[in-house]
Amino acid sequence: MIKYTPTEFLKKPILVLVLFLSIVSFSFLSSFAQPVPAEDENIPFLVTFGNAGLKSWGDDDFCQIYFLSVPMTQKTPIYIRVYDPDCGGQFDEMYGSDDTKTKFSIYGGIGAWSDKDAQKTDPIGNFKSGTILDSKTFGVDAKYDNNWYTFGPFNPSDGEKMNDFGVYYFKIITQGIQGDDGNLYRYYFSSSADENKRIEGSNAFTYEYTFRMPDKPGSVCHLYPYMTENVISIQQYNFDWDADGQMRIVSYEKKGELATLSNENDWKNSKHLIAKTEQKSSLDFQFVKSKTDAKPNNNICFYMTNQFGEFLQFNAIPIGGVPKYKYDGLINQMQQSEKFNNIKKSNSK
Repeated sequence: MIKYTPTEFLKKPILVLVLFLSIVSFSFLSSFAQPVPAEDENIPFLVTFGNAGLKSWGDDDFCQIYFLSVPMTQKTPIYIRVYDPDCGGQFDEMYGSDDTKTKFSIYGGIGAWSDKDAQKTDPIGNFKSGTILDSKTFGVDAKYDNNWYTFGPFNPSDGEKMNDFGVYYFKIITQGIQGDDGNLYRYYFSSSADENKRIEGSNAFTYEYTFRMPDKPGSVCHLYPYMTENVISIQQYNFDWDADGQMRIVSYEKKGELATLSNENDWKNSKHLIAKTEQKSSLDFQFVKSKTDAKPNNNICFYMTNQFGEFLQFNAIPIGGVPKYKYDGLINQMQQSEKFNNIKKSNSK
């Protein structure tokens, strides 16, 4: 019987285990890839305020832009579904009269994503690039309160064709065009008009996230920016955190590196170095709500750049899977290894 030292024993099993967990993790996330926010992000709602809202309520520009990637292998129509698109009723953040209107617009065609203005965090310049495919404006509408509205059908080829990636890109722009209330909503990118059915191989991403934190003390939300092989540092920017806990980065190298936090109605940022072993993988940027002084109805904005000042994507499916710190579980595995060796020694006597 071959006997391994703890280190020797761990080498092969850990490699197999990591590969296995990566495959399982990716498959699991893929099966839930279509909701935005995704289940694994633990974010209850996206938020867009009317353009007369106060920025101190957590929305810096009253606009949110999302992209949907659809593989070129998709031949049947797709649908973009919005949950609770009206502003008023069960979930939304209301101030005074119900006067807010929110416009949802779908774009495809040349330039929908590739135009550089579309990849910025501020709605300026030609951010409405591409061909508009559909739009609808919602005010207070009981029909869509706590219910779905479906855009489409769209042919996959209606999106912007990206041969290098083997996908079509669609763009969804949500703008508060009137009023001062906060519209809380979610997306589901579906292969069905009437129910939520995932589009195989698709993903969704944004460059700036404006979202509602859960109210439950101690809750943790997750965003997953991908680090390409040329990223050596990042700069994170957060707006209107309101002293609601802490923000930390988890990766292969980082167990919980803390980020600088914003206050009421201001931006704060901090720089973080990226190691070679963190490249070609996603970070897990965690928003950890306070356990003792949790703020209700806390909306925040967040974006990130690399050392070149380029905006980074947050993917609904973390590319490469959810990152894990290199020593997580290692001590326990070594203890199990020691037990294994002790049993073998006893049996061999």
